[in-house]
Amino acid sequence: MPSASLVVAFISLAIWLYLAVARGGFWSLRAFDDDSSEHEPPTTWPRVVAVIPARNEAATIRQAVSSLLQQNYPGEFSIIVVDDHSEDATAQLAQQAARELSAESRIQICSATSLPNGWTGKLWALNEGVSHAACRGAALLRPSLATNLFWFTDADILHAPDTLHRLVARAERNQLDLTSLMVLLQAKTPPERTLIPAFLFFFLKLYPPSWIANPKAKTAGAAGGCILLRSEALQRIGGLSAIRSEVIDDCALAQAVKRTSGKIWMGLTRCSISLRAYNTFSEIRDMIARTAFTQLRYSPALLLGTIAGMFLTYIAPVALLFATDATPRILAVCAWALMSLLYLPTLRFYSLSPLWAPLLPAVAAFYSYGTILSALRFYRGRGAQWKGRSQASSL
Repeated sequence: MPSASLVVAFISLAIWLYLAVARGGFWSLRAFDDDSSEHEPPTTWPRVVAVIPARNEAATIRQAVSSLLQQNYPGEFSIIVVDDHSEDATAQLAQQAARELSAESRIQICSATSLPNGWTGKLWALNEGVSHAACRGAALLRPSLATNLFWFTDADILHAPDTLHRLVARAERNQLDLTSLMVLLQAKTPPERTLIPAFLFFFLKLYPPSWIANPKAKTAGAAGGCILLRSEALQRIGGLSAIRSEVIDDCALAQAVKRTSGKIWMGLTRCSISLRAYNTFSEIRDMIARTAFTQLRYSPALLLGTIAGMFLTYIAPVALLFATDATPRILAVCAWALMSLLYLPTLRFYSLSPLWAPLLPAVAAFYSYGTILSALRFYRGRGAQWKGRSQASSL
């Protein structure tokens, strides 16, 4: 009868073999690296309205708005910043950015009304922006002001000047209803270099981009910092109210669009950069804890299964190095080596040394801790904390 250590070693290695060959090639980033893609321009460029939900974003809103106003998009493009009850100078700094570029006519800054019951803050702010765009077009009685595409982007994202050009060209060429880019997260401080690349690796493992783009696959995902959404698709799902209570709103939106036979695609870019910095390990821990238990649908059974899965996948290969029998140790080394090999493309994407790869088990242990903390905070009524709001407690 095989020993427990041998069984665990076989399971761990089998998991990594599956991830290597049967998980949509999520670990190989080249196929969905948008920076290396060339797009033929469409015959006509549709009208785009960018909607930026902003709550207490004084530190970054000026740079974010400036990058949008400097887009080299050939079509009609305007911006709506929705000030979500900020307690700082978010709205004034957004206006200042437009004034510095003499682009006041291309941006509108509106204040979100009170958050209704059943809505998360970000989705309500986005909905306010969408409604504002529709009301403006109707008030002016100009059919040309009908929005063809909405560009949902965050107030802490610095976009390259050609970002919208590339997004629209891809969407029009492939007739996509939802086109999303995972922007480059900061990886400068020691906590960021240790933990942020793994965030991308884990996210792509959950939502392989090749499965997202496959209309026959159920997997649907998106990156909330950069989503281009066709207005017809938004109407088809019943508007943002259809997902109004979702904390992980980007993936919920992608799921709703795909469920209604919409075509979706998600890729990666280094040309759009998140300005949000994480200077301490506790800040990244809180980022993980904000939505981890939500991802598990607040299920204790799924939480236990996830922790067990993280152990078998990431921790066991290290723990089994201390097994008394040689065979489990050999299998464990093979699993750890394969794990490190699959992690290398993500490290290259962040221009980090391959010496970080063997540390993935320790990083996975940290993410497991953050996931457990997420559940504890939920049961204490502090789930999904963001910008002074506990989203989950109001659902």
